[in-house]
Amino acid sequence: MGIAMTIWDQSRECMSRDQLEQLQLERLQATLNRVYRNVSFYKKTFDRIGFDPEDIDDLGALSVLPFTSRKDLAAAYPYEMFAVPLREVVRIHASSGTLENPSIVGYTANDVRHWQDLVARLLTAVGVTRDDVVQVAFNYGLFTGAFGLHYGIERIGASVVPASVGNTRRQVSILKDYRTTTLVCTPGYALRIAQVLERMGIDPKTLALKRGIFGGEPWDEQMRTAVEQQLYIRVYDNYGLSEVMGPGVAGECLNRQGLHLAEDHFIAEIVDPVTGQILPDGSTGELVLTTITKEAFPVIRFRTGDLTSLDRTACPCGRTLARIAGIAGRCDDIVIVKGVNIHPVEVGPILREVTGTEPAYQLVVDRDDAYQDRLGIRIAVSEALFFDKMEKQRVMVDRLRKKIRDTLGVTPDIYLVEAASIGTDSETAPRVVDKRTRGKPGA
Repeated sequence: MGIAMTIWDQSRECMSRDQLEQLQLERLQATLNRVYRNVSFYKKTFDRIGFDPEDIDDLGALSVLPFTSRKDLAAAYPYEMFAVPLREVVRIHASSGTLENPSIVGYTANDVRHWQDLVARLLTAVGVTRDDVVQVAFNYGLFTGAFGLHYGIERIGASVVPASVGNTRRQVSILKDYRTTTLVCTPGYALRIAQVLERMGIDPKTLALKRGIFGGEPWDEQMRTAVEQQLYIRVYDNYGLSEVMGPGVAGECLNRQGLHLAEDHFIAEIVDPVTGQILPDGSTGELVLTTITKEAFPVIRFRTGDLTSLDRTACPCGRTLARIAGIAGRCDDIVIVKGVNIHPVEVGPILREVTGTEPAYQLVVDRDDAYQDRLGIRIAVSEALFFDKMEKQRVMVDRLRKKIRDTLGVTPDIYLVEAASIGTDSETAPRVVDKRTRGKPGA
C-alpha cells in the first residue's frame, strides 16, 4: 500500500514539526482562554499562580501550570468541568470503575466530528477500508470504547457490527456468518473467542478475519503472539482514555513501531511520577495529556497514570507524529481488569457493608494459561470477621463475591489468609499485586 492509502489525513499526520508546533501553540492558546473564561476550576487555578492565558507564547510555558488529576474531575461532578452550556453538549460518557464520582465527559457536535476522524486515522493506519466488516465486541454504554470506535468505523465507510460483549458463541457465529474482517475487543476476549472457535470445531483459517484492534486492558508481546497464532490474524494496539476523549488518542500503524499520537489534538508530556519533572524523549514516565481541540471538556496537563515513553524519530510509514510506546504499567494504584478500572479503596466499603468490619485486604491480579485476567482478593481472617463453621464462611464469601461483582463489574476469587501474609503497613504491603507481564506492545 502506498502512503496515501494508509494515511487518513496526510496534511495533519505528515506535517513538519515546525508546522505542528505552531498549530499546537495556536490551539493551546485558544484552549487556555476557553477554560479560563468558562471553567471555574481552571480560573481559580490560574489566578492562584498568577497565570494569564494571554501571555503564553511558547509551548514550554505549559509546564508552569499545575496538573489536573482524577480527583479534580471527580470533585467537579457532574458538569462543573464543562466549558460549554449543557445545551451544546450532544454526547455524555463517563469513566468506569470508581466509588468516587465518575468523571463525566461531554462532547459538542464538533468534538464528536474530531473523535470520528481520529478513530478513522487509527483504523486506516492498520489497513481498514470501506470494504471491511468490523465487529465491535466492547460494551455499548457510558464506556467510550464502543461508541468511539463505532462512529469512526462509519466515518471511513466500513460496515460496523455492534456485537457488544458476551455470548461468545454468538460472537463466533457473527464472525463466521457476517464475514467479519476486523475484530475490535480486549485481547483477553479475543483469546476467549479462539477457545470457543476450537470447541465449536471451526478452523480460524476459514474465517474472513484479517486483523484485530485491541485495547481496554494491559497486554504484551507474548499475548499479541498468542492471539495471532490462534486466530491467524495481525494484531494492533491503540490507546485512549475516557477523561481525554476515548479511543483515537494514539494507535499503531502497519509497522508496529509504537503508537502514533494525535499531536494536533493533544500535547503530550512524560513526567517523573513522583517529582512531576518533565523527562526527555525515550525516558519512561507518566503520560500527561493536554487537549487542544476539545470544546465541551478540555483538560490541562491531565495525569493519566499510564507509564510510557515518547519517540519523535521518523517512522517508516511517513507519519511525523510522535509515538508512544505500549503502556508499560501504571504509576498509581488503579488496576485495569477486563477493561474495568478498579481502585483498591473500592473494596473496603463493600467489606464493611457485607461483614460489618474492614479487615486488611489485598488485590492480586493474574492471568491464567488462556491469558484471561483473574482478580483475586486476599482478606485477612479475624475472629470478628469469620466463623468456625465452614458453612457460615462459605455464605459470607459468596455474598462478598456477588456484591463485588455487582459493584465493580468483575467477579473475584476470594481468599481467606492470615493477617501476617498481607501486612498492615501500607508502605511495605502493596494494596495491589499485579502478576501480569507488563511488556510493551508496539515498543
